[in-house]
Formats: sequence, C-alpha cells, structure tokens
Amino acid sequence: MRVPFHVVLHEPQIAGNTGNIIRLCANTGAHLQLVAPLGFELDDARLRRAGLDYREFAQVRTHQSLGECLDTLGRPQVFAFTARATRTFETVQFTAGDALLFGPESDGLDPTVLATIDDDRHVRIPMRSSSRSLNLSNAVAVAVYEGLRQLDYPLD
Repeated sequence: MRVPFHVVLHEPQIAGNTGNIIRLCANTGAHLQLVAPLGFELDDARLRRAGLDYREFAQVRTHQSLGECLDTLGRPQVFAFTARATRTFETVQFTAGDALLFGPESDGLDPTVLATIDDDRHVRIPMRSSSRSLNLSNAVAVAVYEGLRQLDYPLD
C-alpha cells in the first residue's frame, strides 16, 4: 500500500506530542518525518510513554533540514498548517503521499519556512477567534483523518 501521508514535524519541542503522533501514524499508516533540531531525545521516557508500544509499528525518520526531508520524500505536494492561513484544510484536495507540515508547539511555522511553500498550500484548522492554537497532536490527527476521509480510508 502507498503511504497515505507524510506527517512532517518541523522542530517539534514536546516529547509527549510526538509520542502521540507516533501512535497516530502507527494506526493510520502515515509516515512521520522529524526535522531537527528536536526539543527532546528520541529515547525520552515521555515519548515512549505517549507512544506506548507503537514505535515499532510506525515509520519515523529524522532529517537535518526541511529541504533534506522533502528531497528524501521526492518533493511531494506540501500543505503547511498555520493559524495564519486564510484557506481552511477541508477545502483542499489531498492525495496519497502528500506531506502535512506542522511547526513547533511554541509558535508554529516560522515565516521563512512558510515562504518556501506556495501560499495556496497554507491551510488552517478553524477554531474560535479568541484561541491561539490547538495542541499539535490534536491538529495532526484532524489533518490526517480529513485526508484519510478524502482517500476513502485506505487503512489496509
């Protein structure tokens, strides 16, 4: 089966969020790409606890830069998730193999990173205007499952 999506975490900071995303990827077939620097060690106990025993069922790879990551993946279509986008995520047409890019928990994707992705591929998850952000692992789950819904849930 073709990889449904590549979840790309650019400079993730919180081990527990990444552990939750590892578990999500193990259960959906998505591959997880981590772009350094990471705010934790991959053997962090919080990462292991959040991912439980799913690490062995998930494809996880670390890259030194976003460019290296995208080159390794064959330059897939990239959707950058950012609260600053005007387009909402459900309005795009996801295809198998797309990269879903998320920034660090503290402040999201840096404007210099966003500038490398076409503006029409900047997307946001709607939320209340008084809110700053969603938890990273929750946002990734929303995005992955919308993509899987569009692909008719190719889970097996």
